[in-house]
Amino acid sequence: MKIIILGAGQVGGTLAENLADEANDITVVDTNGDRLRELQDRIDIRTIQGHASFPNVLRQAGADDADMLVAVTNSDEVNMVACQISYTLFRTPTKIARIRQTSYLNQSELFKNDVIPIDVLISPEQVVTNYIQRLIEHPGALQVLDFAGGKVQLVAVKAYYGGPLVKQELRFLREHMPSVDTRVAAIFRRGKAIMPEGSTVIEADDEVFFIAARKHIRDVMSELRRLDNVYKRIIIAGGGNIGQRLAESIENRYNIKIIERDLSRCHFLSQLLNKSIVFHGHASDRELLLAENIEETDIFCALTNDDEANIMSAMLAKRLGARKVMALISNPAYVDLVQGGEIDIAISPQMATIGSLLTHVRRGDVVNVHSLRRGAAEAIEAIAHGDAKSSKVVGRTIGEIELPPGTSIGAIVRKEQVLIAHDHIEIESDDHVILFVTDKRRIKEVERLFQVGLTFF
Repeated sequence: MKIIILGAGQVGGTLAENLADEANDITVVDTNGDRLRELQDRIDIRTIQGHASFPNVLRQAGADDADMLVAVTNSDEVNMVACQISYTLFRTPTKIARIRQTSYLNQSELFKNDVIPIDVLISPEQVVTNYIQRLIEHPGALQVLDFAGGKVQLVAVKAYYGGPLVKQELRFLREHMPSVDTRVAAIFRRGKAIMPEGSTVIEADDEVFFIAARKHIRDVMSELRRLDNVYKRIIIAGGGNIGQRLAESIENRYNIKIIERDLSRCHFLSQLLNKSIVFHGHASDRELLLAENIEETDIFCALTNDDEANIMSAMLAKRLGARKVMALISNPAYVDLVQGGEIDIAISPQMATIGSLLTHVRRGDVVNVHSLRRGAAEAIEAIAHGDAKSSKVVGRTIGEIELPPGTSIGAIVRKEQVLIAHDHIEIESDDHVILFVTDKRRIKEVERLFQVGLTFF
């Protein structure tokens, strides 16, 4: 595909890296020449320095025959105008825009071809809020991803000494839980992916990705680690867009305290929120944390827009006795550095957002893409179409499908029914198939499996 990315920030740069690896024709536009040169030194892309919404800049970037425009600059208004110009002057087929302000997002009638022609709206703050909310709902999980409207979840946990399945072969999972159907999709051991088989032995500290129906997730987690108690008391450091949205969505179920250093923002939050308590101060203020009983806090979420502040306040909270700490970290170099030490979960906003963008870039009927292990692997939800003659998957059992190396099928959702993948299950048209791909170079082969037509004969 020929794709123009407007904005070379964290999201734009990460997206360009992901797509360039897959042999797409990528052009990145930004006003920052240094950032563009840095990207070009690292990956094989074209770059154009200029204003993203200027018609001449878009023409120079190849908008005349582009398949897709992805507008992810820091300005909602520039993103919207760029999509408008791409539609009006160049008739670009697919236009994706990052929109942050809820004032725009709440007006759905704005985003139509006869008003502002944007095909897909991406709200990073909402994506990250949902991501954190799922982690809070599943104590002990490192990552929780929804598929098929939440009927199926893919969960990553760290296996601990003392878990019933640790030091045992995977085939014993069925014996331990005869009434629960689940499948281990992948295991990461010391950073390397292992494709699981029945004889694979789970070791302590393995990062285990398993897939199951939503109602069975907690049962499976209990086999791999001692279950954490349900969270009740939560401190949110940072009352910005993400902190505010998180508090709004969960304050009726949890005891929420917010620490915000901007006094006017504190007043705004205290009027907006119903049950949350808002404190004016710094999240790395030791005395404030102790005064608010940090040692009795179940989870501390550092969600300011400053990586270093998030890392330091999360580490301090952990030292002072918080059960679990999370930190929002934009710099990818920091994420691997801190996760698993004093910081339990490092959340990368661009990695959470990138899946939403990749969903619309994948060929075949792909409805969900989640980036895993900081982009090293992907979980894909694809819909099977056609029949045994026109499709490579429909009418075949899972055991008969020639999957690319490093790829496994985790589950199938058929209407309301969740089928965990076993070799004898036959795929039908309109099934939602959830795949786990540990080798990103094989993505194109996976996409081709779900494309219908005569081109493969």
